[in-house]
Amino acid sequence: MTDSQDVSSVARQLADLTRTVQEMETQLNTFRLGAETQQDRADAQQERIDLAARELAEVSERLQAAARALRQSI
Repeated sequence: MTDSQDVSSVARQLADLTRTVQEMETQLNTFRLGAETQQDRADAQQERIDLAARELAEVSERLQAAARALRQSI
């Protein structure tokens, strides 16, 4: 193999490697965006759960107050 053939072979390998790295970068960015989207959904769901828990606690307090008032009226 001549020097120019060696250089051509290395250049092809480097081009292939560059394409592979670019494809991997694209895939990693896709995975990262997907993970961020899932985290955003999980955060939104947790916020809804927290709000529902607060509302439930408020309803529970009102029911307990109503029960106390009912017991006192009897």
